Amino acid sequence: MIRVAVAGAAGRMGATVCGAVAGAEGMELAGRADPALGVELVDLLRGVDVVVDFTVPDTALGNVQACLEAGVHAVVGTTGFDLDAARRAAAKSASANCFVAPNFAIGAVLLMMVAQTIAPHMPECEVIELHHDRKLDAPSGTAKRTQELIDAAGGNVHQPIHSVRLPGIVAHQEVIFGGEGQTLSLRHDSIDRSSFMPGVLLAVRRVAELPDRFTVGLEKLL
Repeated sequence: MIRVAVAGAAGRMGATVCGAVAGAEGMELAGRADPALGVELVDLLRGVDVVVDFTVPDTALGNVQACLEAGVHAVVGTTGFDLDAARRAAAKSASANCFVAPNFAIGAVLLMMVAQTIAPHMPECEVIELHHDRKLDAPSGTAKRTQELIDAAGGNVHQPIHSVRLPGIVAHQEVIFGGEGQTLSLRHDSIDRSSFMPGVLLAVRRVAELPDRFTVGLEKLL
């Protein structure tokens, strides 16, 4: 049984994660941390195997450091925080791993992988990402990760990202490739937060067995 605590449990993503963990075979929801609930994450770490973090950029790094120091694996969906600092904290850990995914929707990750395949042949492209108006970071972690993968595959041509923030949107991304006399578009739409849950649960099940202390990208688990 994997004992899981959720940081940011009162938020929309955190609440969805709590429901998914509570209903997952082989998992136990061991705690919910959130300022709105009056519960600090550090008070839940004893006896917990994995913490799933969907908080805010200013909080995520401290949560990761607290988890690793306590020997608790961290699965992080928060974006916009200092990944290099998290990587350094993970390198010091003796027994716990940190897994970060800019996007836990398997379809979004497949879009990134396909974009990597296209980039060497059509290196000129632009990324458009659309999220709800309460998302704190822009561009999104998904868009930056997509740009990074495309740049590496297409010869390090830095591609523009366009960010849209509007109410009524969940999470959407499009990559448009352009070539002589043609275009090629890839698009992924998350119309409900449940789309992220299979990826979150996969990461919770796999984080303990990762070969590296710090891992970025759900594609590493597919």
